[in-house]
Amino acid sequence: MSRSALSEKSAKVAIWTLSALLLSVIAFLYLGPNFIHVGDLSPGALPKVNAYLNGSCALVLFAAWRAILRKDVLLHRRLMGMAVGLSTIFLVSYVMQHGAFPSVKYQGAFGWVYYPLLISHIILAAAIVPLVLITLFRALSGQFEKHRRIARWTLPIWFYVSVTGVAVYLFCAPYY
Repeated sequence: MSRSALSEKSAKVAIWTLSALLLSVIAFLYLGPNFIHVGDLSPGALPKVNAYLNGSCALVLFAAWRAILRKDVLLHRRLMGMAVGLSTIFLVSYVMQHGAFPSVKYQGAFGWVYYPLLISHIILAAAIVPLVLITLFRALSGQFEKHRRIARWTLPIWFYVSVTGVAVYLFCAPYY
Protein backbone atom coordinates (compact mmCIF):
# COMPACT_ATOMS: atom_id res chain seq x y z
CA MET A 1 0.00 0.00 0.00
CA SER A 2 1.43 3.39 -0.97
CA ARG A 3 2.15 6.09 1.60
CA SER A 4 -0.61 8.38 0.22
CA ALA A 5 -3.17 5.55 0.24
CA LEU A 6 -2.20 4.77 3.83
CA SER A 7 -2.48 8.46 4.73
CA GLU A 8 -5.92 8.70 3.14
CA LYS A 9 -7.06 5.52 4.90
CA SER A 10 -5.81 6.87 8.25
CA ALA A 11 -7.59 10.17 7.59
CA LYS A 12 -10.86 8.39 6.81
CA VAL A 13 -10.64 6.34 10.00
CA ALA A 14 -9.94 9.51 12.00
CA ILE A 15 -12.77 11.41 10.27
CA TRP A 16 -15.37 8.69 10.85
CA THR A 17 -14.20 8.13 14.44
CA LEU A 18 -14.34 11.85 15.23
CA SER A 19 -17.76 12.16 13.56
CA ALA A 20 -19.18 9.20 15.48
CA LEU A 21 -17.74 10.50 18.75
CA LEU A 22 -19.13 13.99 18.20
CA LEU A 23 -22.58 12.72 17.25
CA SER A 24 -22.57 10.36 20.26
CA VAL A 25 -21.73 13.23 22.62
CA ILE A 26 -24.48 15.39 21.13
CA ALA A 27 -27.03 12.55 21.36
CA PHE A 28 -26.03 11.85 24.97
CA LEU A 29 -26.32 15.51 25.93
CA TYR A 30 -29.61 15.90 24.11
CA LEU A 31 -31.16 12.80 25.65
CA GLY A 32 -29.28 12.64 28.93
CA PRO A 33 -28.94 14.74 32.06
CA ASN A 34 -27.96 18.40 32.08
CA PHE A 35 -24.63 18.44 33.89
CA ILE A 36 -22.72 21.35 32.36
CA HIS A 37 -22.84 24.46 34.55
CA VAL A 38 -22.73 27.79 32.68
CA GLY A 39 -23.17 30.19 35.58
CA ASP A 40 -26.04 32.64 35.38
CA LEU A 41 -26.51 32.29 31.64
CA SER A 42 -30.18 32.30 30.68
CA PRO A 43 -31.54 29.28 28.80
CA GLY A 44 -32.19 31.40 25.69
CA ALA A 45 -28.69 32.91 25.42
CA LEU A 46 -26.82 30.03 23.77
CA PRO A 47 -29.59 29.24 21.25
CA LYS A 48 -29.45 32.88 20.13
CA VAL A 49 -25.64 32.70 19.82
CA ASN A 50 -26.02 29.46 17.87
CA ALA A 51 -28.50 31.08 15.49
CA TYR A 52 -26.08 33.97 14.86
CA LEU A 53 -23.25 31.51 14.25
CA ASN A 54 -25.41 29.48 11.84
CA GLY A 55 -26.56 32.59 10.00
CA SER A 56 -23.01 33.91 9.75
CA CYS A 57 -21.82 30.54 8.49
CA ALA A 58 -24.53 30.54 5.81
CA LEU A 59 -23.44 33.99 4.62
CA VAL A 60 -19.78 32.94 4.55
CA LEU A 61 -20.62 29.73 2.66
CA PHE A 62 -22.56 31.74 0.07
CA ALA A 63 -19.62 34.13 -0.34
CA ALA A 64 -17.21 31.17 -0.64
CA TRP A 65 -19.38 29.63 -3.34
CA ARG A 66 -19.40 32.93 -5.24
CA ALA A 67 -15.61 33.19 -4.87
CA ILE A 68 -14.97 29.75 -6.33
CA LEU A 69 -17.36 30.46 -9.22
CA ARG A 70 -15.17 33.49 -9.99
CA LYS A 71 -12.12 31.19 -9.67
CA ASP A 72 -10.81 33.21 -6.72
CA VAL A 73 -9.28 30.18 -4.98
CA LEU A 74 -7.47 32.18 -2.29
CA LEU A 75 -10.64 34.00 -1.19
CA HIS A 76 -12.59 30.73 -1.36
CA ARG A 77 -9.98 29.02 0.84
CA ARG A 78 -10.06 31.84 3.40
CA LEU A 79 -13.85 31.93 3.51
CA MET A 80 -14.10 28.16 3.87
CA GLY A 81 -11.61 28.35 6.75
CA MET A 82 -13.88 30.95 8.33
CA ALA A 83 -16.92 28.68 7.79
CA VAL A 84 -15.11 25.77 9.46
CA GLY A 85 -14.19 28.06 12.36
CA LEU A 86 -17.74 29.33 12.77
CA SER A 87 -19.09 25.78 12.66
CA THR A 88 -16.54 24.64 15.23
CA ILE A 89 -17.52 27.47 17.59
CA PHE A 90 -21.16 26.58 16.93
CA LEU A 91 -20.55 22.94 17.88
CA VAL A 92 -18.88 23.93 21.15
CA SER A 93 -21.75 26.29 21.98
CA TYR A 94 -24.34 23.69 20.95
CA VAL A 95 -22.75 21.05 23.20
CA MET A 96 -22.69 23.54 26.07
CA GLN A 97 -26.35 24.44 25.45
CA HIS A 98 -27.58 20.86 25.46
CA GLY A 99 -25.35 19.91 28.37
CA ALA A 100 -26.66 22.78 30.49
CA PHE A 101 -30.33 23.22 29.61
CA PRO A 102 -33.24 20.99 28.63
CA SER A 103 -34.40 21.27 25.04
CA VAL A 104 -37.47 23.35 24.40
CA LYS A 105 -40.46 21.91 22.61
CA TYR A 106 -42.15 23.76 19.79
CA GLN A 107 -45.70 24.65 20.84
CA GLY A 108 -46.87 26.72 17.89
CA ALA A 109 -49.54 26.22 15.27
CA PHE A 110 -47.15 25.53 12.39
CA GLY A 111 -45.94 22.08 13.40
CA TRP A 112 -46.66 20.87 9.89
CA VAL A 113 -43.85 23.18 8.74
CA TYR A 114 -41.60 22.99 11.80
CA TYR A 115 -41.29 19.23 12.25
CA PRO A 116 -40.37 18.31 8.64
CA LEU A 117 -37.87 21.19 8.71
CA LEU A 118 -36.45 20.00 12.05
CA ILE A 119 -36.20 16.36 10.93
CA SER A 120 -34.41 17.26 7.69
CA HIS A 121 -32.13 19.61 9.63
CA ILE A 122 -31.17 16.92 12.17
CA ILE A 123 -30.52 14.22 9.56
CA LEU A 124 -28.44 16.51 7.35
CA ALA A 125 -26.62 18.04 10.34
CA ALA A 126 -25.46 14.55 11.30
CA ALA A 127 -24.37 13.85 7.72
CA ILE A 128 -22.56 17.16 7.28
CA VAL A 129 -19.93 16.47 9.96
CA PRO A 130 -18.08 13.72 8.05
CA LEU A 131 -18.82 15.40 4.71
CA VAL A 132 -17.12 18.63 5.79
CA LEU A 133 -14.16 16.77 7.26
CA ILE A 134 -13.66 14.64 4.13
CA THR A 135 -14.04 17.67 1.86
CA LEU A 136 -11.58 19.64 3.98
CA PHE A 137 -9.07 16.77 4.03
CA ARG A 138 -9.19 16.45 0.27
CA ALA A 139 -8.62 20.17 -0.21
CA LEU A 140 -5.76 20.33 2.28
CA SER A 141 -4.09 17.23 0.84
CA GLY A 142 -4.25 18.61 -2.70
CA GLN A 143 -6.77 16.08 -4.02
CA PHE A 144 -8.64 18.80 -5.86
CA GLU A 145 -10.61 16.63 -8.29
CA LYS A 146 -11.91 14.47 -5.42
CA HIS A 147 -12.48 17.67 -3.42
CA ARG A 148 -14.62 19.19 -6.18
CA ARG A 149 -16.68 16.01 -6.55
CA ILE A 150 -17.66 15.88 -2.87
CA ALA A 151 -17.83 19.67 -2.41
CA ARG A 152 -20.70 19.78 -4.92
CA TRP A 153 -22.72 17.93 -2.29
CA THR A 154 -21.12 19.26 0.88
CA LEU A 155 -21.58 22.98 0.22
CA PRO A 156 -25.35 22.99 -0.47
CA ILE A 157 -26.06 20.57 2.38
CA TRP A 158 -23.94 22.64 4.79
CA PHE A 159 -25.69 25.80 3.61
CA TYR A 160 -29.12 24.17 4.11
CA VAL A 161 -28.17 23.00 7.62
CA SER A 162 -26.96 26.50 8.52
CA VAL A 163 -30.10 28.22 7.21
CA THR A 164 -32.49 25.70 8.74
CA GLY A 165 -30.62 26.02 12.05
CA VAL A 166 -31.63 29.68 12.10
CA ALA A 167 -35.20 28.76 11.11
CA VAL A 168 -35.46 26.16 13.91
CA TYR A 169 -34.26 28.79 16.39
CA LEU A 170 -36.84 31.33 15.14
CA PHE A 171 -39.62 28.77 15.52
CA CYS A 172 -38.54 27.95 19.10
CA ALA A 173 -37.36 31.39 20.29
CA PRO A 174 -40.65 32.25 22.03
CA TYR A 175 -40.34 29.15 24.24
CA TYR A 176 -36.92 29.82 25.79
